[in-house]
Amino acid sequence: MKRHIVLATLLAIVTLAADQATKIAVAQTFALGESVPVLPFFSLTYVQNQGAAWGMFQGAQLLLAAFGVVAAVLLLCFYRKLFGAHPRNLYVTTLLLGGIVGNVIDRLRLDYVIDFLHFHWANYHFPCFNVADSAICVAVALLFLFQALPEKKEHKGE
Repeated sequence: MKRHIVLATLLAIVTLAADQATKIAVAQTFALGESVPVLPFFSLTYVQNQGAAWGMFQGAQLLLAAFGVVAAVLLLCFYRKLFGAHPRNLYVTTLLLGGIVGNVIDRLRLDYVIDFLHFHWANYHFPCFNVADSAICVAVALLFLFQALPEKKEHKGE
């Protein structure tokens, strides 16, 4: 289990570092609103989101940051009760933590969240998002997947 804790902690750190590094790079390289096509359906577009997902709760940065801090603390304290004791759920928790903390840092430091990953097709545009948002979505998808799969018992040596 010790190995899982170390690896999961590294995952959270790498997630947070990748999130912050990409946001800093975008903010230093792009003008606000600037968009650079990468693929026919994907662009890098610099957006400052002053709300939550899909722009909800505009201007409530302090409330959203407080919610993020509370969610992170609750995850740390109760992840086993929330997701189960299997070590794979520790990775779900640390992906969630890395994503939550990445967006909380933006909210407290900048009063908005930097988003830049922009998928689109024809006239449809999916709202821009960032690495932290991606980590949270991957964690939720893994949680659903893990709930659907049978648990395998770990060997005592792990």
